Amino acid sequence: MLNVGAIKEGYVLDHIKAGTAMKIYHYLKLDELDCGVAMIMNARSNKMGKKDILKVECELGTLDLDIIGFVDHNITVNLIKDEKIVDKKALKLPLQIKNVIKCKNPRCITSIEQELDHIFYLTNPEKEVYRCKYCETKYKR
Repeated sequence: MLNVGAIKEGYVLDHIKAGTAMKIYHYLKLDELDCGVAMIMNARSNKMGKKDILKVECELGTLDLDIIGFVDHNITVNLIKDEKIVDKKALKLPLQIKNVIKCKNPRCITSIEQELDHIFYLTNPEKEVYRCKYCETKYKR
């Protein structure tokens, strides 16, 4: 049995689809933050078969939960304070994401104007479709 110690303050991201933790790590830019990160991949789960878990030791409010909701809105987010769970956040698909993904359309204004923010809007919640604010190109997952 694998045992990873408790964190004093931060987040535990649970029920991550197996193999997705590294993607979340990069989207959240955890390599740029000065915080401890424990990544458990392919852990056994009664509910999912296999899952990933991320433990991030940092101040509450540091992570953008919209980014996590964009990657997978079924992830369970536990907020930790003094080594205890103080809140659980239910995620949903964000209506807008900014500077998380880039538009692939070579004719989009964002490919010419490098300083423009890359903004995508949720256009179809049932099919989880996001489109570029400027050219309406569909983002392919």
